[in-house]
Amino acid sequence: MTHLNDRIFGVLMLVLAVAYGWGTTQFPEPFGGAGTVGPDTFPKVIAVVLALSSLYLMVKPDPDNAWPMSRIALELIIAVLVLVGYALVLEPLGFIVATLLAVGTLCWRMGAVPVRAYITGGVAGIVVYLLFSYALDLSLPLGVLDVLEGS
Repeated sequence: MTHLNDRIFGVLMLVLAVAYGWGTTQFPEPFGGAGTVGPDTFPKVIAVVLALSSLYLMVKPDPDNAWPMSRIALELIIAVLVLVGYALVLEPLGFIVATLLAVGTLCWRMGAVPVRAYITGGVAGIVVYLLFSYALDLSLPLGVLDVLEGS
């Protein structure tokens, strides 16, 4: 019974991985065909890694599996809420703004000075956007910044 927490968490994460992986199959086929890198590639990789990690956690749970209490649990809940919020605002706000807010908030919660945390979020959003847009030729939503590009 000492490893039950990790196994329950592993099962929950495996269910999430399967649901997330199935969700990636709902994306439209990329322009170059199913064999090309498209908007579903990175999420599929995440789903596979999550599934493998979940299986490992179920088969070989941590012997010291005490779940965090008080402040650490609160910080974990905040992190999950930030990531859920990120998914919800990604399309309307756009990748750069949503990433700035999510990464900035997570950095701040981990102890960074707020101004530096949000600068880090902004730089991360811009760099990853440019990488995906120009190096990988994958489009990410611009959201509120679309007005600047459309002018």
